[in-house]
Amino acid sequence: MSASEEDPDDKNAALREAGRLLFARPWVFRLGVVKLETLPPADRIEIAFAGRSNVGKSSLLNALTGQNGLARTSNTPGRTQEINVFECEHADLRLIDMPGYGYAAAPKGKVDAWTRLIKQYLRGRPNLRRVFLLIDSRHGIKAVDARIMDMLDVSAVSYQVVLTKIDKIGVGALEEVTAKVGAVLAKRPAAFPEIIATSSEKGTGIAELRAEIAGLLT
Repeated sequence: MSASEEDPDDKNAALREAGRLLFARPWVFRLGVVKLETLPPADRIEIAFAGRSNVGKSSLLNALTGQNGLARTSNTPGRTQEINVFECEHADLRLIDMPGYGYAAAPKGKVDAWTRLIKQYLRGRPNLRRVFLLIDSRHGIKAVDARIMDMLDVSAVSYQVVLTKIDKIGVGALEEVTAKVGAVLAKRPAAFPEIIATSSEKGTGIAELRAEIAGLLT
């Protein structure tokens, strides 16, 4: 191996450690945004988390940061009605929790407002590095997810699927949903091909997600 080459195992180990250190620091909620102009300045890399209501987005953010109370969790779908911004004093990174979508019982006016806000953010944020699109492993990609993927493709925003709640299904079912999701992503121009399978409850896949995020900062 030449001096310019790097062992993939060494690189993966380095990214996992970088991810661990990144999220070992305290993260705080900075503000909730309902209008794009109230977002913080685009002075650091942002990664965003999107997904259907009740997909487990808040639980994943809490597991990612190791802070159980950072993002509010609720049994009521659609509770997140604004863009929530999280920061760490010592990290050149901002976490963006986007409003949950696809909650049929939400008033149409509210759904339309969420959709406009999401579209404006995706199209107008120059420092957005990647969107992590959360898909419930029990259900796979639904029509509403496909519409969000259309939006991301049109906006030319890189996105990566994170399967959630894999502790709720068996190994065979996980392999099946991963294959189906992978086949869909292969046809999507802005989709990152690698799928990360997670369980916030068990901690599965969290180290891999942290490492992926750390890699975006290099």
